[in-house]
Amino acid sequence: MKHTKVKELLNSTSTLNEINAKGWVRTFRNNQFIALNDGSTINNIQCVVDFENTSEETLKRITTGAAISVTGALVESQGAGQKYEIQVSKLEILGDCDAEKFPIQPKNKPSLDFLRENAHLRARTNMFGAIMRVRSVLSFAVHNYFQEKGFVYVNTPIITGSDAEGAGEMFKVTALPFDNTPRTEDGKVNYKEDFFGKETNLTVS
Repeated sequence: MKHTKVKELLNSTSTLNEINAKGWVRTFRNNQFIALNDGSTINNIQCVVDFENTSEETLKRITTGAAISVTGALVESQGAGQKYEIQVSKLEILGDCDAEKFPIQPKNKPSLDFLRENAHLRARTNMFGAIMRVRSVLSFAVHNYFQEKGFVYVNTPIITGSDAEGAGEMFKVTALPFDNTPRTEDGKVNYKEDFFGKETNLTVS
């Protein structure tokens, strides 16, 4: 069965007998209520689990950050603040997550400094999810404007390890300090300590 995005389910105009949704667990309350998010929207959809007929082993694996697949019926929600919820008839764990180590917790939100150092987790937060959506709309509007005016979008030079046409002598890219550059035993620059792990530059090819 093809899965449906959370955004589409939340915007549905009617109930549905059988749907499949996939995403990450935001919260899991009372061994019954899962807040599921797949990145299509910053809003979660509530999934109601029949915990009495779900194995204890599976319930223990439903942790914040875990990737799951749920199949069930989209019904009108009995709780406040949401129009629809999923009555789960089948649940599958796609990827486990150690709740003790996963840093994005409802009661312990990561700092901006932490997210700067762990950029791959930023999209899991509502703040960056909202920022990225605003930037996406603004970027599309700018591109659309210039396309309508007949402009051509040109990509800037890419970073490469190839010294194409003497690029290494012109546009070297490095994060190494100039005043205390790490060097190997033979006196050459130790690029293994650089950001990319090797000598890089902007291509001019």
